[in-house]
Amino acid sequence: MSDGTAIPGPDGALRCPWALSTEDYVTYHDEEWGRPVHGDDALFERLSLEAFQSGLSWITILRRRPGFRAAFAGFRIAEVAAFTDADRERLLADAGIIRNRAKIDATMANAKVLAGWAPGDLDTLIWSHAPDPATRPAPSTLADVPAVTPESTALSKSLKSQGLRFVGPTTAYALMQACGLVDDHLKACASRTTP
Repeated sequence: MSDGTAIPGPDGALRCPWALSTEDYVTYHDEEWGRPVHGDDALFERLSLEAFQSGLSWITILRRRPGFRAAFAGFRIAEVAAFTDADRERLLADAGIIRNRAKIDATMANAKVLAGWAPGDLDTLIWSHAPDPATRPAPSTLADVPAVTPESTALSKSLKSQGLRFVGPTTAYALMQACGLVDDHLKACASRTTP
């Protein structure tokens, strides 16, 4: 049982303890989580998946990500924005995703909002909320990692003010962690990229 500090993985490298519960997590932790993500469609995908994760374990979403990508046209904003009621019914019947009507409706509605934005606007808005890394000490244990920050609260408020749904402060912070706006790899973790 970990005390929340980095622990050795199968290869001996120290990792955040949450990353070692499944092989899927090891790969996600080492290759994706905390790495900078840019591009409106890529950020729309992460925002949508974080919303679907709300109330569930991330591993549930991670393992269904290929199904989500297939069901939501690769999360290309313009294509999802054109989804119809027939697409909604198709999604509600798709066992490859989480069939939650409110989250499906929010993803479709968010795409419609974002389709009206200029290219790069979503990327710019999200990344404008990234805190200065110099102001964030590296967490030593999982207890040092917050669930919500002033920046995630501000990002949530900004996204909501633009009409986006399922973007609360906790979801916004999970997005910031996943997309590299913050580096919450533990101080001793081999995947940490900032001092």
